[in-house]
Amino acid sequence: MQGGSTGVGYGLKYQARCISDVKADTDHTSFLTGTLSLKEENEVHLIRLSSGGTELICEGLFSHPNEIWDLASCPFDQRIFSTVFSSGETYGAAVWQIPELYGQLSSPQLESIASLDAHTCKIKCVLWWPTGRHDKLISIDEQNLFLWSLDTSKKTAQVQSQESAGMLHCLTSGAWDPHDFNTVSLTCESSVQLWDLRTMKKTGSIDQAHVRNVDYDMKRRYTLVTAEDESGIHVWDLRNLKFPVIDLPGHSHWAWTVKCNPEYDGLILSAGTDSAVNLWLASPGEDNSAPDSLVEPPTRRVEPLLNSYSDYDDSVYGLAWSSREPWIFASLSYDGRVVVESIKPHLPKK
Repeated sequence: MQGGSTGVGYGLKYQARCISDVKADTDHTSFLTGTLSLKEENEVHLIRLSSGGTELICEGLFSHPNEIWDLASCPFDQRIFSTVFSSGETYGAAVWQIPELYGQLSSPQLESIASLDAHTCKIKCVLWWPTGRHDKLISIDEQNLFLWSLDTSKKTAQVQSQESAGMLHCLTSGAWDPHDFNTVSLTCESSVQLWDLRTMKKTGSIDQAHVRNVDYDMKRRYTLVTAEDESGIHVWDLRNLKFPVIDLPGHSHWAWTVKCNPEYDGLILSAGTDSAVNLWLASPGEDNSAPDSLVEPPTRRVEPLLNSYSDYDDSVYGLAWSSREPWIFASLSYDGRVVVESIKPHLPKK
């Protein structure tokens, strides 16, 4: 089903790639997004969906010193978030706090909580503990995985452990398993690597070229979704990494990002460089037995495309489901346009 945008729009001043749901804000549906301007002072926008769902309101606008390549909101404090940023060839990562009385300040400044400054390679992303209050944080650069202990009250971050993925692997992104907090998935040029944080060792891999992004199904254990340059969207059962269990067509150009819905089973958003956002319903079925004995590919190539949002003028790099209202998502195209949509019209009738 093809369709233009019927959503609510909001424009940033500069180009942008990353947007995050403010999960800890239980009173409002709100998002954080950051800009990617090479020459100008960059900005972090805190935006809120109005109670009637008809308007996106700027709740806070904060200057940020560098280009923002990754942004993630803290799951337990709505005023705290992380960014990965660059200035020329120099990359950094930091945890920030929005000032408490930011709405009453004429020019509110972000407060630095901690700098994740142990990296010597190009930093890719920061991952927060999947749910609830916890001091653990992960940062990923092209060669290494770091596990941090963050103390927001003392404004310190200390490396707990570190491991190299090896010179032959160039890490690009990752996701933290919400069902097993000891497991993370890391993407690189030729595979998805599964890591155990207790031993900081690789426990398995999916040999699949050019995986851009991964996300775990929040409702179904052992289920990982990948977005790949040319071969679309794959759904994997982590108990058998030989073949995907579902193969979705993906996009007409590179599939860049995937996000699993936090509440509805099998609902997946994907976005890419074809200037489209696709909404899929892809449930692997109810069989929870381990499929280790399979020798033939069990892949089902299905096309459960519920809707394609195609009213964009540029590549779409940012996606975020609302945790508070899981039928709502925000998308961000490279030209700095935020669109918030409701998927209610496209949900299957029970």
